[in-house]
Amino acid sequence: MYLRPAPAPAPAPAPTPPVTNRPPLSLRTPAPVPSLDPPIPNNKPKDKRFPFDTGLVLPKDSGLQREASVLRDEVDMLQEDNESILDKLRLEEERCKESEARVRELEKQVASLGEGVSLEAKLLSRKEAALRQREAALKNAKDSNDGVDKEIISLQAEIENAKVETEAAVKQLNGAESEVKALQSMTQRMILTQKEMEEVVLKRCWLARYWGLAAKYGICADVAVSKYELWSSLAPLPFEVVVSAGQKAKEECWEKGDDAIEKRSKIVPDLNDLTGEGNIESMLSVEMGLKELASLKVEDAIVQALAQQRRPNSARQLVSDIKSPGDPKFMEAFELSPEESEDVLFKEAWLTFFWRRAKVHGIEEDIAKERLQFWIGRSGHSPTSHDAVDVEQGLSELRKLGIEHRLWEASRKEVDQDLTIARKWTSL
Repeated sequence: MYLRPAPAPAPAPAPTPPVTNRPPLSLRTPAPVPSLDPPIPNNKPKDKRFPFDTGLVLPKDSGLQREASVLRDEVDMLQEDNESILDKLRLEEERCKESEARVRELEKQVASLGEGVSLEAKLLSRKEAALRQREAALKNAKDSNDGVDKEIISLQAEIENAKVETEAAVKQLNGAESEVKALQSMTQRMILTQKEMEEVVLKRCWLARYWGLAAKYGICADVAVSKYELWSSLAPLPFEVVVSAGQKAKEECWEKGDDAIEKRSKIVPDLNDLTGEGNIESMLSVEMGLKELASLKVEDAIVQALAQQRRPNSARQLVSDIKSPGDPKFMEAFELSPEESEDVLFKEAWLTFFWRRAKVHGIEEDIAKERLQFWIGRSGHSPTSHDAVDVEQGLSELRKLGIEHRLWEASRKEVDQDLTIARKWTSL
C-alpha cells in the first residue's frame, strides 16, 4: 500500500497593516516607516523526496508537482505585488515629506502675512487717529475763524476811526508846521548875523573903554565902576579889538576878490569870541548903553578931562573949539598926550570900520568912499590936535547921517530876503 505524501503548506499571505485613524499630515510629524525587505526567493528546488525509497512513490506524484508549481507561481506573483506596493509606499512617503515641507513653507508665509496684516492694521489705526485729530483741529480752526472774522471786522472799524484821527492829526500838524515856520522866522530874525555881531562887539568895546575912563577920572562915579565892570567882562580888550577891526577894514580896501573875503572871515571868529549870546538882545543892550552914555555926556567929559591933564589952562578952550561951528584947523597944531593920542587912534579905527560897512551896503556911496579914503590916509602917523578935532567932527557926521541905524536896517533887510527865499524852497 502506497502512502501519499502530505501536501506542502501554502505560504502565508503577507500581513495587512491595520488601518488606524491618523491625524492630517500637515499637523503631525511622519513616523519613519521601517523598510520592508522582500523575501529572498529560494529558487533552489526543494527535495521533496521522502526518506524512503523512490520506489515507494505513489502514482499521482506528477499532479502534486503541478500543484506545487502553481503555488510557487502564486507566491512569485504575490512577491511582485508586495514589491509594487512597497514602491508605491515609498513614493507616497516622499510625496508626504514634500507636502509637509510645503505645509511648513505655507505656515511661514501665513505667519509673515499675519505680521504684515497686523502692521498694516496698526498703520491704519494710526491714520485713523491722525484723521480724527485733523478733523478736530479743522473744527477748532473753524470756530476760531469765526472769532477771527469778528476780530477782523472790529479791526477794520478801528482802522476807519484811526484814519479819521490821522486826517485830523495831519491838519493839526500842518497848522503846527505853519506856527513852527513862523516861530523859526521870528527866531531867525532875532539871531544876529556875523556883521551885526561885529558891530555889537565894537560897541561893547566903546562902552567898556569910556566907562573905564569915566571910573578913572571920577566922572559919574556913582555908576561908572559898575558899568565898567559889566562891559569890560564882555569886552576885556576894547582898544586892541577896535584898532584891529579898523586895520582889517583898511586892508579890505586894498585887497579885492576872494582874498578880502577870506581875510574878513578870519576876523569874525576873533570878534565872536567876545560876543556872548548872538541874539537881538545883545544889540538892544549895547544901543541902550550908548544912549545912556550919550545922555550923561560921559564922552565930552572924558575929552575935557584928558585935555586938562595935558594943559589945564587950555582945556576949556580946546573943547569949545571942537564944539564951535568955526574951523579949528586954523589954530596952531600941538601934540597930544599919550592918553589923547590913544583916544584919537581908537576913534579913527571906529570911523574906518563903519564907513567901510556903509560903502559895502551902498549907504551914502559917494560920501562913504571919500570918508573911507580920508580915514585910511590919516592912519599911520602920530595924532595932533587937528586929528582930535577931525575925529570929533567925524563922529558927529556919522551920527547926523544915521549911518549906524541905516546899517542895521540894511542888515535886517538882507535877513528878511534870506527868510523869504528859504520859505520858497521849503514850500516846493
